[in-house]
Amino acid sequence: MDAFTAALLQRIRNTKSDLDRARRSGDDFLVDVEESDLDDLRRLAAEHGVDFDAVQAADHAPSRPVQHA
Repeated sequence: MDAFTAALLQRIRNTKSDLDRARRSGDDFLVDVEESDLDDLRRLAAEHGVDFDAVQAADHAPSRPVQHA
């Protein structure tokens, strides 16, 4: 996996996790912001052949260090 893909996957995980926290806290504005960020990341992933839907939120993903190429 190249560095771009690894970074994109990490951003998706982090944003999904942030969205979960925003929803739990009831912060509607932050939910909107995080959903907008996820929409942008979804488009970027699609443009580069990355499976967006397979990425779990960082809170639920197994811990693995990001490998740099």
